[in-house]
Amino acid sequence: MRTWSFSSAGTLFFGRHAVRHHLGDACNRLKAKRAFIVTDAILVKAGLLAQTTEPLAAAGVSFEAFDRITPEPGVELVRECVAAARACKPDVVIGLGGGSNIDTAKLVAMVLAHGGDPLDYPGDCRVPGPVVPLICIPTTAGTGSEVSPAAVFTDTANHIKVSCLSPFLRPNFAIVDPLFTVTCPPKVTADSGIDALTHAVEAFSAVDNDAFPLPSGEKSVYQGKNPMADMMAGEAIRLVGRFLRRAVKDGSDLEARDGMALAATLGGLAFSNAGVALVHAMEYPVGGAVHVSHGAGNGLLLPYVMRFNLPQRVDQTAQIGVFLGRIEGNGLGELADSAIREIEQLRRDIGIPTRLRDLGVTEEMLPGFAAKAFAIKRLMRVNPRMPQNEGEILDIYKAAW
Repeated sequence: MRTWSFSSAGTLFFGRHAVRHHLGDACNRLKAKRAFIVTDAILVKAGLLAQTTEPLAAAGVSFEAFDRITPEPGVELVRECVAAARACKPDVVIGLGGGSNIDTAKLVAMVLAHGGDPLDYPGDCRVPGPVVPLICIPTTAGTGSEVSPAAVFTDTANHIKVSCLSPFLRPNFAIVDPLFTVTCPPKVTADSGIDALTHAVEAFSAVDNDAFPLPSGEKSVYQGKNPMADMMAGEAIRLVGRFLRRAVKDGSDLEARDGMALAATLGGLAFSNAGVALVHAMEYPVGGAVHVSHGAGNGLLLPYVMRFNLPQRVDQTAQIGVFLGRIEGNGLGELADSAIREIEQLRRDIGIPTRLRDLGVTEEMLPGFAAKAFAIKRLMRVNPRMPQNEGEILDIYKAAW
């Protein structure tokens, strides 16, 4: 058995009012006196920035906020944020928001520490050392970025999302307060929730740790399936099955918000160790071209990729259905098929698009998408069924189109 490891944020605070009770303490433990907050205008209007700065002020921490992050940010916007942070000269960077805001905060902390440009760092383990201390506070229940080593942004010149992966990008503190997700609108709740499910499914279905095909001399933050990641992924899937429909239907359902916040964090812990795979590789060029949210793109593609992987993952797919609690059939094959159909039904129930054409993707785009996805080897090698060529990926895109 190959040795496996498990990593997370330095400290996780979870629960209602966690920001109020623990943010000041986190800053004190970092000996931070000046914070740079990465957020967006919607959260300012919703009052969440004010709820974040109150405990900072009480702890004697001064702060500046950059509130212009947009979903799936392009590298130009990331550079603007970095420039504002340089002028601020913070000793802690706080990411407040969904995955785009938190990922941008990670990129800011990285460039402040090591210089250069965000596009110098995409790939696996290319960050040379520790970054400026990070505190991450999610306001959506989906990406798990508050505990992950990944930061995604858009390379606008090449029309593709890229990711920096490094253990140095795991936040020092993750503060997950489900009350901060109550203002999240239904569409964002749905998109982020299906993203959490995708993370957990890909982690649970990943290539076995013993067989992870890491070439000699290469490093990776991902390592394939292991028992701890499996445990967290399974619980994340169970929570999504129980609570996502409820959270989308009624944003004030606090039990559902608690459940989905925990699902997102557990999914983040699972995928950030086991890995994400073909769904994410295929979503990156789609999102870069038509600017769909990362969660909606993942959720659209998830069942199609599960069917591609099924020959290698019948047992695990059947178990995913058990976690979801809504499967029927005799034998593993029928149970596995039922699990995929349940995810398709969940996708419909919460309003996730079911066809790429619904996003504005044309059939002519598909070969280019397949070439870009196939080139993302760090994700291909996590997949339990390794695509042998671009044509196999193109076939999945065509099925999804």
